[in-house]
This record gives sequence, structure tokens and C-alpha cells, in this order.
Amino acid sequence: MGALVGLGVGIGLLLVWSAFMLPRAPRRTTRTDGRLTHLLARAGLGQVAATGFVVLCLTLGLVTALAVQVVSGTPPVAVAFGLMGGYLPVAVVAGRARRRQRDLAEVWPEAVDNLASAVRAGMSLPEALAALGTRGPEPLREAFDEFALDYQVTGRFGACLDRLKVRLADPVGDRVVEGLRVAREVGGGELGRLLRNLSGYLRDEARTRSEMESRQAWTVNGARLAVAAPWLVLLFMSFQSEVIHRYASPGGVVVLAMGAVACVVSYRLMMRIGRLPIERRILS
Repeated sequence: MGALVGLGVGIGLLLVWSAFMLPRAPRRTTRTDGRLTHLLARAGLGQVAATGFVVLCLTLGLVTALAVQVVSGTPPVAVAFGLMGGYLPVAVVAGRARRRQRDLAEVWPEAVDNLASAVRAGMSLPEALAALGTRGPEPLREAFDEFALDYQVTGRFGACLDRLKVRLADPVGDRVVEGLRVAREVGGGELGRLLRNLSGYLRDEARTRSEMESRQAWTVNGARLAVAAPWLVLLFMSFQSEVIHRYASPGGVVVLAMGAVACVVSYRLMMRIGRLPIERRILS
């Protein structure tokens, strides 16, 4: 009897120990949460939780649907505009991410030039990176300020570079950081030449992409205008009750659904034809 009691106590203690000491399985994130987290990071909103962003979209969509329902009194029209209102934060954040990526691509050559000048003046690579927090381009100063604080606290250059990449969430920044990591590990006197070559390459790439974006801007603007025009007309029609109530019939619902599908498909097709290749973060 005493052996059984001792065995039970031992098993219980083992289970308690395993609950605290064994590593827990990481929480699985859905594919949608991963995409939203990546989009928020690219827009410089990495501190915003994906769950909170989804709640914002749902709330805005519900408020928009209720407002249109009060004005028009037609549920199908309210649902259509509610879906647009729910998608609006995603469109705003995506536009912010594209603008941020363009801004960073324009200032990275200047930042690399500053690094090359600092290294040529005798500063170590971590000191040169930390100095970008005060004298570097404005869009990059906050990230390098946090890098300087991080390196001052930990002194681990590789780990600080990893966290810098996460804060930047930029494909050009990934290439710059990985180039600096290799230069730091290999050592030698090739760092200055590497930085000068990298600066020239980034400057040429930014100039070429800027010219191509200016040429295809009319395609993007035309697609947005073509999609927005019929829905603006429908919104103005919502103030005419005798007209808008026709969309509450089954035939009206079919017309709304077909119009929405046609707008989405045509907009995606025009954007896919006219878009430039998007640089992906292959080193993240």
C-alpha cells in the first residue's frame, strides 16, 4: 500500500514539474492573421494587434451598413456598403504600406552613404548604425534609435540586427542588414567598398522603379475611378426612396451581386496587368 501511495505521489510531482518546465507548443496563427500582421508591419504599425484591426474593420462595416440602412431603407444596398466600409481600413493600411516602402527605398542610399562615411572615419559598425538614429534619414531614425538602445543593453550585434529587421519590415532593409551581417562576420577592409557599391545599386534601383511607377500611375487611377463611379451613383440614389427600393427585390439583389463581382474582378485584373513586380522579404 505504501508503495502505491509513493508511486502516485511521484507521478503527481512529475506531472506538476512537466507542466512548468516542458516547453509549450506555440500558439497557431491562422493564415489570415499572418497576412494582417505582415501588412501592419509593412505599414509601420507593428504594435497594432491583428485581432484589434479585425475588430475595427467589423465595427466600421457595421456602422456603415446601419447608416446606409437608415438613409436608404434597403438592406441589400446597406450590406453592399457595409462590406466596403469594412474593407476600407485594409485599403488604407495597404496604401500606407506601399507609400512607406517607396519612402524607405528613396532614403536607403543616403543611409548607406552615411554608414560608409562613418566607417571611413574610424567608427565601428555598431556605432555607425547607432549614429543613424541621430543623423540618418528621418524615416529611419526611430528604428535605428531602438537599435542603439538595444545594442547598448544587450551587446549582441546579431540579435540586434534581427530585431532591426523586424522593426523595419522592409525588403531593401533586409538586404542591407544581411550585407552588414556578412561584412561583420567576415571582417577585413572591404566594408567601405561594399557599402559604396550597395549605395550605388540601391540608388539606381530606386530611380528605375520611380520612373516605372510614374508611367503606370494612369492605369491605377483609371481602375480606381472606374470601380468607384457606379457605387457613387448608387449612393446618391439612396436619397431617392422610390428608386432605391427597387434593389430590395430579388432582381435588384442579383444586379447588385453581379455588379459587385464585375467590379472586383475587373479591378483586380487591371491592377494585375498594370502593377510592377513587388519585392518580397526573402531574408526575413
